[in-house]
Amino acid sequence: MQPRPTDVDAVRRALEQARRAGAAGEVPIGAVVIGPDGDVLGVGANEREATHDPTAHAEVVALRAAASSLGTWRLDGCVLAVTLEPCPMCAGAAWLSRVDRVVFGAWNTEYGAAGSLWDVLRDGRLNHRPEVVAGVLADECSAVLADFFAARRTAAD
Repeated sequence: MQPRPTDVDAVRRALEQARRAGAAGEVPIGAVVIGPDGDVLGVGANEREATHDPTAHAEVVALRAAASSLGTWRLDGCVLAVTLEPCPMCAGAAWLSRVDRVVFGAWNTEYGAAGSLWDVLRDGRLNHRPEVVAGVLADECSAVLADFFAARRTAAD
């Protein structure tokens, strides 16, 4: 699928969240949920270290915020944009929330579940399959992660 201009804007917003996460010592992954009217309904950044919660991935944080904002778990018509391809848990959360589209930047070659290792979101056995748009601002999203881990390795030396 080809990205829409709004997809690029959404991933840029997710990148802001990723940078905040990295500055806080979290793996720099960010997410945003955009409503059908273009409003930002929820943002998220990784919070696993701060909250000691293994489910506090950026996507889950953003989906929870959007559901709270709307007062329903059904995020029909919404777009989830994230800087890294969702893992199986986050792909499942996107599917269960009924978002219409999942847009992501960098491929996740270790845990990806939106087309790289697995393709949870487009599995024909599921009753809802969001559109998936991959590679939006991929170089910039990858660089944020690479810079974070390079700095970690340097600090460990």
